[in-house]
Amino acid sequence: MQQARNPLHGLTLEAIVTALVAHYGWAGLGERVPVRCFTSEPSLASSLKFLRKTPWAREKVEGLYLFMLRDVKRAAPRPPESPG
Repeated sequence: MQQARNPLHGLTLEAIVTALVAHYGWAGLGERVPVRCFTSEPSLASSLKFLRKTPWAREKVEGLYLFMLRDVKRAAPRPPESPG
């Protein structure tokens, strides 16, 4: 039950990086987490290899993913309230 509120639970690092690239693009991701695997000839494979070996970079990527989720949720249109 400890993981119930953890939005990262059950997500692979590949899924996180893929979602960030889809949202920000490689250039935007490189601006937000300035590491060479995102800025110089970026690829999913090289990024995953680097992030698995580099805990501080992985933490930054996971933090950015959580920020992106909050940002997307905040920007989503709210359904109109029903009269009554």
